[in-house]
Amino acid sequence: MDILTDGGELIQKRDYTLLLDRSEKMAELDSASGLTLQAMLQDATLAVVTQCERFDFDGISLYFYGSTFQQFEGITSTEVAKLFRNYPPLGTSYLARPLQDAIDRYFNRRRLGFVKPNGETIFVLTGSVPEDIAEVKGVIIEASKRIDRDEELAISIVQVGGDLALRSILLGLDDDLQKMGAKFDICDTVTFEQIDRAVLSEVLLSAIVD
Repeated sequence: MDILTDGGELIQKRDYTLLLDRSEKMAELDSASGLTLQAMLQDATLAVVTQCERFDFDGISLYFYGSTFQQFEGITSTEVAKLFRNYPPLGTSYLARPLQDAIDRYFNRRRLGFVKPNGETIFVLTGSVPEDIAEVKGVIIEASKRIDRDEELAISIVQVGGDLALRSILLGLDDDLQKMGAKFDICDTVTFEQIDRAVLSEVLLSAIVD
């Protein structure tokens, strides 16, 4: 069953934003696959954008982040490869500021009445441990306190590569944020390998309802 066409109302009429790790670590080789993390990230990005643009017709909001971040609007699958060529990996991984920016943009649109009925999903695709992980946790916790239903705002963090330290941190984000004061469990984590094995629309739905 494809959730997108068989009862997937939650993932339709929804906005999607992607935050992509462009830190220098993404140029490293993943020993298990023989690919660079950047190549894996580009594959994952294309998969997510291709699926999301089927029902987010005005294009996807996209961020590249490292030591700084850049934000782009209305991105489609045809533009992914060019963006990756123009913004090679550089610097270290700081996630809190771009994540806060994406969340603030959502709430600003909500205040103005410009959000879609089913809210927004923010995807973070990463292969490195953020330098500011404590701030990232705080950003997610505070965002959860600004919504009235847990499906309104979902944050799905997709790991590319096999960094065990990163996996441990992501599992903590997935499991422990409510214990740390989050109003709702709005954060879901998944590995790129799980996306390979699953129907991607099921991954999108899991990000909303898990």
